Amino acid sequence: MLFHERPRPVCIRTLPGGWWLAVATVCFGAFMGQLDASIVTLTYGSLRTEFHTSLAAIEWVSLAYLLTLVALLIPVGRLADAHGRKLFYLYGFVVFTASSAACGLAPTLAALVGFRVVQAAGAAMMQANSVALVATSAPRERMRAALGVQAAAQALGLALGPTVGGALVSTIGWRWVFGINVPIGVIALIAGHYLLPRTHSRDRGQGFDWPGLGLLALTTTSGLLGVSAASGLAVPSWAVGALFALSAASGWAFVRWQGRTATPLLNLTLLRIRAISTGLVGALSGYLVLFGPLVLVPIALTAGGHSELTAGLVLTALPAGFALAATSADRVLPSFLADRGRCLAGAAVCTGTLCAILAVPLTPVWLTVLLAVLGLGLGIFTPANNALIMGAIPVSSSGTGGGLVNMARGLGTALGVALVTLALHVAPQGGQLGSRWAAFVLLLASLVTVAAAWSGPRSGSAGQGPRLEL
Repeated sequence: MLFHERPRPVCIRTLPGGWWLAVATVCFGAFMGQLDASIVTLTYGSLRTEFHTSLAAIEWVSLAYLLTLVALLIPVGRLADAHGRKLFYLYGFVVFTASSAACGLAPTLAALVGFRVVQAAGAAMMQANSVALVATSAPRERMRAALGVQAAAQALGLALGPTVGGALVSTIGWRWVFGINVPIGVIALIAGHYLLPRTHSRDRGQGFDWPGLGLLALTTTSGLLGVSAASGLAVPSWAVGALFALSAASGWAFVRWQGRTATPLLNLTLLRIRAISTGLVGALSGYLVLFGPLVLVPIALTAGGHSELTAGLVLTALPAGFALAATSADRVLPSFLADRGRCLAGAAVCTGTLCAILAVPLTPVWLTVLLAVLGLGLGIFTPANNALIMGAIPVSSSGTGGGLVNMARGLGTALGVALVTLALHVAPQGGQLGSRWAAFVLLLASLVTVAAAWSGPRSGSAGQGPRLEL
């Protein structure tokens, strides 16, 4: 029974509105993923002291996790489509929880980085299936609302990360930053066993595309390393250029290989569906706008003489606005406004807000208000955009589609941090002017989000969307 999905109890399957229990269970993983993303950076100072090493070495605690996660999201989604999304999601919790405990006990920095790679593999098993599990659990007409709740759980984890991380590090130590995942993971594992639906529609294919996996990993890893290196690391310029060239070449080879192999890792025909291709561009640029301020705001405020505590409190307005809009948009916005219209409205709010950030003084009061409005715009855009993507993907490929969405999110997250850092690094002057350059980068990304929403399908959805699974 360890390799077979168990059905939910009859009382859960027949419970009116019981699909919300599956959505709530997926929210555990969404919350943990974003909490972990925002909490680990609070350990850098303690890790440098503990292991007597440089900040550049400590950054690999985050970098190793991110590179592994982005590389594995699509292949894990493909395997989940073939062998069971519930199965992979639950085993992802096992791997993530066990490796979190190992991170908390790591005796050396090298061991910690290694355990973070394993932890990222578990996170990929969860994240590649989270959107698919929500989409296949919720009724068609409630899918956008369900995806909004999941997005709100992510925002809550993002918002609580700095506060929880700071409290843990300053009281009981950095190891508990990882240890906090253990009790949450155990609860989520038990809940998932009983509340998540089985996978009724599978796409087993004829094999697994290992060469495709290698090319995809090489593309994403070299590209992200190139952006990180260009953001101020002590790396020769020729090495930065070589990394970007390697990423472009391996990306071209990946696309060619996917079109030739009999068992492609990624069905490229999915990307020919406009709702999917434009939606993925929107997801990437939207998360770039969401995560870029995590770097920009603390630098802008501390450059103006404000404390890190003030910066953290101001920054909380962004995920708070995101969570509010993601959970309440369906009750506030007019029912006739379809997903494409909501995407356009949310992207327009983001663009206007970033224009305002370029024009006003970067003070705590102004930034608190504008970040809250920016979060509202992203909270309107993201669930509607995800609903458009998942509505265009066949049920049998939901895991692959979820992997694509989460890979776009992961790349957007990485680029949001890296490009803002790069803009601050290349700005002719530091302080407020450098922050304006970084805000301009976010504005350009928001304009891409508007263009993606405008280019999307004219109808509310496309293709054959996921159906309710019991």
